[in-house]
Amino acid sequence: MSLSTVRQVFWDIIWPRRSLILLGLALIIINRIAGLVLPGSTKYLIDDVIVNKDTALLEMIILAVGSAILFQAITGFALTRLLSVEAQSLIAQLRGQLQKHIIHLPTRYFDNTRSGELVSRIMSDVEGVRNLVGTGLVQLIGGILTSIVSFLILLNINVLLTLVSLVPLVLFSLISLQAFKRIRPIFRERGKANAEVTGRLTEALNGIRVIKGFHAEKREERVFEEGVDSIFQIVKRSLTMTALVTGLATLLMGVASVGLMWFGGNRIIEDVMTVGDFFAFTLYLGFMIGPIIQMSNIGSQMTEAFAGLDRMEEVLGQEPEGTEPSRVHALDSIDGNITFENVSFSYEEGKMVVKDASFEASAGSVTAFVGSSGSGKTTMAGLAASFLKPDSGTVRVDGVDLATIRLDSYRQYLGVVLQDEFLFEGTIRENILFPRPEATESEVESAIAAAHVKEFTDRFDEGLETVIGERGVKLSGGQRQRVAIARALLADPRVLILDEATSNLDTESESYIQESLSHLMEGRTTFVIAHRLSTIRRADQILVIEDGQIVEQGVHDSLIASEGRYHRLYTYQARI
Repeated sequence: MSLSTVRQVFWDIIWPRRSLILLGLALIIINRIAGLVLPGSTKYLIDDVIVNKDTALLEMIILAVGSAILFQAITGFALTRLLSVEAQSLIAQLRGQLQKHIIHLPTRYFDNTRSGELVSRIMSDVEGVRNLVGTGLVQLIGGILTSIVSFLILLNINVLLTLVSLVPLVLFSLISLQAFKRIRPIFRERGKANAEVTGRLTEALNGIRVIKGFHAEKREERVFEEGVDSIFQIVKRSLTMTALVTGLATLLMGVASVGLMWFGGNRIIEDVMTVGDFFAFTLYLGFMIGPIIQMSNIGSQMTEAFAGLDRMEEVLGQEPEGTEPSRVHALDSIDGNITFENVSFSYEEGKMVVKDASFEASAGSVTAFVGSSGSGKTTMAGLAASFLKPDSGTVRVDGVDLATIRLDSYRQYLGVVLQDEFLFEGTIRENILFPRPEATESEVESAIAAAHVKEFTDRFDEGLETVIGERGVKLSGGQRQRVAIARALLADPRVLILDEATSNLDTESESYIQESLSHLMEGRTTFVIAHRLSTIRRADQILVIEDGQIVEQGVHDSLIASEGRYHRLYTYQARI
């Protein structure tokens, strides 16, 4: 059942906070009852105090009204303080829940979804729930109670006048209900458009150097303006519907006022009701109508909240990775023997990226994937790293099907240096410590020495404490790569994935890194992806992959001697 249904919202959001909401209801009832003192006192002020010049009664009325106003102020403050804080607490909890769920989704989900869109869902879509737990829901219930009490008082004053005033209100309520049914899909559409624009904006800001490098500022301006305009058009539709409801309310209230003046004036002329009764009736009518108008605004806010929860549920409905019932094996330790048995994989149905791949990477060995771009090398490594799950076939770790192993127990032995060496905002030291924040200083020093990080950090005034900016933008490509390698060294994995690990290094730096990587690979099962074939000559086995299939397999010398695909690739690079 969707979270957006009333029943689910009640059990998941309202019921756990029932004590606080009941307290809020008690406060709103006291607040609204206190608010009824003023219109009730008007009758006695006009009909008794002014006519009879009764100062004693005037003092009592002033004391009663003053006390009621004080009660309203106190209960209003307490109501806002309690429920608004709880609403913000709920927003924080939902954001945490959504982020926790998203970060555990499969890698494939992130390949198909913009990061900016996910940020929008986490930060924006849950904002509307403040109207469910905050003052919105309580004010809605309090408004209903106030209207009911006011209606009963109005009946007591004059039944005919009450019925005349009630007709426009009934029409307004019916039309508002229909309007809110139309507004809810518009709010959903607005959330989707807002997420898309946020996603594009995030991409543009992350790729600002590419935009400037290709003088594409105008194009990005146009794309963003089109996105913002689409949001504007959606908002305009929602505002039109809201304005229609508001305008209709004004019209119907005007009709009610005209009817009140006509029938009320005649009743006073006919001495059927006093001037005090008429003024009291008018004020009580305001107390009945006011909450109804307010409820239309609150209804719009709650409609927006439900739309946000609908979008939140779309994400929560995605199955996290590693939750399959088959994953029952927890690894206490591993040797690192990885076997592919007839493994096939596709990102899109009918388009196989890896086809019937079979090979064995024995514990402590180095397996290199080579081939042209798009041949399936990175996908093969992703399958070994458990980032992807085979469509068919089996990947085994020490003889155990990887699909039956708990991902957390396997990935604790995994280390990666990716083609896109992602560094986080912060210092160089913080990025190196990322896999093991508890590592000792000697372990950090050993990692940075092996990766030759000190060669460039010693030139910085802050050394390892240098802040590198978002994605390590203040470092060169080779410097970022060395920090990423130091991070992998500190992780001390049993299975190592090196995806183009030396692609951004100059010749001198590469020689240093090759030396440190040879130590890192020692005793570890390593998968290397490299376009530079000179970097994998010492691999224990080289798999040549084309169109997702292993077309050649062997060591460097034997593959060169066979004069096949590997020989052609190597010879071509040697000429370059």
